[in-house]
Amino acid sequence: MKPVGLILLAGALLLAACASEAPRIEHEHSYALEWIGERPLVDRSGMTMTLGADGRAYGNAGCNHWFASYTLQEQSITFGPVGRTRKLCVEALMEQEQRFIDTLPKIQRWDISPMGQLRLWPAEDKPLRFWP
Repeated sequence: MKPVGLILLAGALLLAACASEAPRIEHEHSYALEWIGERPLVDRSGMTMTLGADGRAYGNAGCNHWFASYTLQEQSITFGPVGRTRKLCVEALMEQEQRFIDTLPKIQRWDISPMGQLRLWPAEDKPLRFWP
C-alpha cells in the first residue's frame, strides 16, 4: 500500500474510534456556562463549573464562588445543597446567579449536544448549557 493510502486508512480508523466513544463528563475540567434555561448569560459574567473526581462540584457563579456535592451515574447527575460565598454584585448578576443556584438541585440528567455542549437537564424546563 502507498504511504498516502496508509495515512488515509489510519485517519479513517482514528475517526471511527472517536465516533464510537460514548459521550462523557470530564472530571477536574472547567466548563463555561452559556445559557440558563432559555436565557443567555449576561456578557462576560464568567460562570463556571468543575466536577471534581471526589464528588464535589464548584465554580464561579458570576459574582460568588459556589460549591456542592454531586453524584454521577451513567446519564444521571444530581447535586446536593449548594453553598456560596456572600459577595454582592450588581442586581443583574445577582439575579442570574440566583437562577443558576436555584436550578442546580433540580438537575436530573446530562447529555452532550450535537454542537459539543454539556447540557444539564432539570426535571422541567430547559437545560443549563456549558462549553468544555
